[in-house]
Amino acid sequence: MSEADFKYILDTFFTLFSMVLIILMVPGFAMLEAGLVRTKNVSSVLTVNTMIYAVASMAFLLVGYSLAFGSWENSSMSIWAAFLFQMAFVGKTINIMSGGVSERVKIIPLMIFTVVMGAVIYPLIVNVSWGADLLAGTVLDIDMYDLAGSTVIHSTGGWALLAAILIMGPRKDRYKDGKIKVIPASNVPLVVLGALLLWIGWFGFNGGSVGSISSVENADTVAKTIMNTNTAGLAGAIIAAVIMYARYKLLDITMILNGALGGLVAITAGPDLYDMYTPILIGAIGGALVVFAVPMFDKLKLDDPVGALSVHLVNGIWGTLAVGVFVDKVSLVSQLKGIVVIGVFAFVSSYIVIYIINKIVAFRAEDDIQVEGLDVNEVGVESYPEFKRAI
Repeated sequence: MSEADFKYILDTFFTLFSMVLIILMVPGFAMLEAGLVRTKNVSSVLTVNTMIYAVASMAFLLVGYSLAFGSWENSSMSIWAAFLFQMAFVGKTINIMSGGVSERVKIIPLMIFTVVMGAVIYPLIVNVSWGADLLAGTVLDIDMYDLAGSTVIHSTGGWALLAAILIMGPRKDRYKDGKIKVIPASNVPLVVLGALLLWIGWFGFNGGSVGSISSVENADTVAKTIMNTNTAGLAGAIIAAVIMYARYKLLDITMILNGALGGLVAITAGPDLYDMYTPILIGAIGGALVVFAVPMFDKLKLDDPVGALSVHLVNGIWGTLAVGVFVDKVSLVSQLKGIVVIGVFAFVSSYIVIYIINKIVAFRAEDDIQVEGLDVNEVGVESYPEFKRAI
């Protein structure tokens, strides 16, 4: 076997293994959301997450991949492995959105939007950042460093979520008489399981984005990338715990986990570029941003049951800016330009598409359906049929 063949095989295996880790994020999102919503909506959340994986992946296979990259060619590894790795990413943008509109979103219109996101919106964003680059040579050409998608994936999902929330509004009685109705998590063990599955998946998400492991230099870069990813998650969890205890004398596990996820989102833009200490600061700031952003969005009456805006949108922006702040060879202006160009396109295109779909098939479940629970009306299968459903 030649050295070139060995590298081809090794990189193909590495990419497939990374893809499998990323797919673990599908049950990660599903369990996290299932634990955070009320029991009467759990089956709906699980159905949405399953269908997003299926529908978004198929849309990307049939249309999206070619739109993003221009051709099905790859010389460094199997093209099938390269496709599967990129396919593993696509559903995450809609997973971010689906969690934030849970407990009042209808499945069918959300799946229609998933087709458009997987086939057109997300692939166009990939095209101008990682792919064929339709904007090359234009004033909007993006020269942003975003290794694994703090902006391309996380902020994109966050902007789509913001558009959906503005169109759909909050859950019934979430904000009433000037007060915020607290809706506690229904199953904290599921929240923990989901968050930790996401954390594990991040190692494939960021580590796999290095693209190759078949040389000493690349192997070191992959290992450093994964170490820095983990470090940022640790720092995010710790700072969230510290802030929560300082403010409330309580250690809220859901906020601690969201702090960890915030740190992971923040590090995603440049984990291969930092030394071993910088991710502590980046992750800590990410975790702190989550703790302060969650109540801020509630004050703005932007109802987000899982904190996705705080975790993914806020930290997608922070993580992308952080590369320009902490890495000398990366321009902060270029990072900011990429955030703005992709943010405007993601928000405006998502808003238009959701607005049109909503005029044809309402995104938001009627108030009486929300009271009864989406499981009965949208799925027909209740996750906890022996429990009395809480209103």
